[in-house]
Amino acid sequence: MRFLALSCLALAVAVPAVAIAAPAAPACRPEAKWTEPAPPVKIYGNTWFVGTCGLSSILVTSKQGHVLIDGDVEEAAPLIEANIRELGFRLEDVRYILNSHEHHDHAGGIAKLQRDSHATVAARAPAAEAFERGHGERSDPQFLSTKSFAPIANVQRIADGETVTVGSIKLTAHATPGHTPGSTTWTWQSCESERCLDIVYADSLTAISDDTFKFSDDAAHSGVLDAFRHSIAAVAALPCDILVTPHPDASDLWNRLGPHASAPLIDAEACRRYATTASGNLDRRIDKERAAPTS
Repeated sequence: MRFLALSCLALAVAVPAVAIAAPAAPACRPEAKWTEPAPPVKIYGNTWFVGTCGLSSILVTSKQGHVLIDGDVEEAAPLIEANIRELGFRLEDVRYILNSHEHHDHAGGIAKLQRDSHATVAARAPAAEAFERGHGERSDPQFLSTKSFAPIANVQRIADGETVTVGSIKLTAHATPGHTPGSTTWTWQSCESERCLDIVYADSLTAISDDTFKFSDDAAHSGVLDAFRHSIAAVAALPCDILVTPHPDASDLWNRLGPHASAPLIDAEACRRYATTASGNLDRRIDKERAAPTS
């Protein structure tokens, strides 16, 4: 396992030790628009939601600097920046920007966030190559139906199992290809007092595509289906106290945060249920593809 780390001595900057309190509960509803502003909110310990009502962006903080995961659509970048500042943190103290996968709704804002923070953008190779082009390629199931986004310069490549470290933050990359070739799930621990919990930012596991891609066509897309099934199993097996997903609705986030939550935030079965749902949906997709008449 390789490590990406920043020296604490080199990061002797004025990072607030205590953030301003976030609103007690998000003012978001399910199925919100991607650009609908959301107030920043603590998830647990040093993990914060700073995205929009419709798209997740996660800030993990330390005294030596911070890590941001996902930049949402391009129009959301100023909202993410405002949320970071509202919490009392400096955008300039974001050291790394990571990503779930290479689609415009999660990567569109990264170029601006990179310019404004001067952070290092790091991603697995398939996503990194798409970032630098500003679009994916045919190996992406949604290649013909997704939008391009602002290219991202100087993307650092990371490997499956690699750990990104900033101060006390240690985030591990898990390759979970299927939704896209570069799909990556991130795991870390956040602590409150003496209680530390495993947080999983599980990437999308939905088997959706443009009109020409077939997950079952192994001749055209060798190994894709097997890799997708392996990714689903990998997410199911992760230590998982708190599940968060790039689309908040996929993990029912807005019903799990705040004093009026109707479902528990901490749920050790959440990743397994998420994976079980994904597996069933993938099976149905494959059955549909195989039942379709051939041209």
